Amino acid sequence: MSGPLDGIRVVDLTRYLAGPFGSMLLADYGADVVKVESPRGREFRGGADSRDGYFFLSANRGKRSITLDVKTDSGREILLRLLDGADVLIENFRPGVMEGLGLGAEALTARYPRLVYCGISGFGADGPYRDRPGFDQIAQGMSGFMSLTGTEESGPTRAGIAIADLLAGIFAAHGIQLALLARERTGRGQIVHTSLLEAMISILSWGAGMYFESGRAPGPAGQHHPLSSPYGRFRAGDGFLNIAAGNDAMWERLAGVLDRSRWLKDARFASVRARVENRDALTAEIEEALASEDVDAWVQRINAAGVPCGPVLDLEQVFSDPQVLAREMLVELPHPDRGTIRTTGLPVKLSETAGGFERRPPLHGEHTDEILRDLGLSEQEIADLRLRGVS
Repeated sequence: MSGPLDGIRVVDLTRYLAGPFGSMLLADYGADVVKVESPRGREFRGGADSRDGYFFLSANRGKRSITLDVKTDSGREILLRLLDGADVLIENFRPGVMEGLGLGAEALTARYPRLVYCGISGFGADGPYRDRPGFDQIAQGMSGFMSLTGTEESGPTRAGIAIADLLAGIFAAHGIQLALLARERTGRGQIVHTSLLEAMISILSWGAGMYFESGRAPGPAGQHHPLSSPYGRFRAGDGFLNIAAGNDAMWERLAGVLDRSRWLKDARFASVRARVENRDALTAEIEEALASEDVDAWVQRINAAGVPCGPVLDLEQVFSDPQVLAREMLVELPHPDRGTIRTTGLPVKLSETAGGFERRPPLHGEHTDEILRDLGLSEQEIADLRLRGVS
């Protein structure tokens, strides 16, 4: 099936993770993403050997790669020719870098009125931290996210993945698609900007709401929902599971399936508020009840009773889980260096314009000649650019 972004060309100047992940999402749904890389070295491709590493492979499927030195006059000329037929430019340099190359947002959108220009930065396009370098863990800490994660004992805790980078990429793709939709009405492109800090703050949700309401920072949430109980992580006979008894009816059913009807007469557990206040005592009693059987048995029984429950899985277990496989969230692609690579599937399924990806992550500069020919360059011109180190 074709994707909803078929016919959209994206010029991708991004590095690291946030930008490449955002442009990959566009490629997943049909956009022709042309990844512009330096002709020198294998910067940002990682890997312990000469092959591309997981860091690059996880965020660059579906793209074409051209090597181009945009710091040279000839490289910039080629880039501008690419933009002649492009709909989107996405970059994640620090604010001011593109302007220094003569490729700033204002200049390019003036030259190409239909262009959607997307910039991703650490802290935003303006403000006192505008010029600071921004990396994922810095944004996790400065957004308040780490203060809500972990336990009193652990102190502020980072997420186990680069969540600030990934969310900034998601919001960049979202903003680009909104700008493309607006262009259908106005005929004009626009400038889109997001940052790691803004992306993280935007998902604080009720965590920020608790502060707005009380005026006090809520502190780390630990393994349990701060506003509901029992709602969190519990130890069973052979591992951990999550239980979310989100209302009194579910609480009563959970007490029944755990054969602890006496809890329903215990004043400590008589309401959601009481259960939150006496969470430690309730958790100890729940874990005592769960200790008699393994996780799989409890997951089956608790769900059958109408209470949300699921195992805490490691990634080996996730990618062999029947629901994950049924929803095609594990995909294998052939790769010339690695034989086969595995990647995650599409999280959004569209019935008519599904998108998808048959194109693996590109090798460094793999499509340079193809793209230059598409721009009308002769074989001699292409050879000359390569000889001069421009491509």
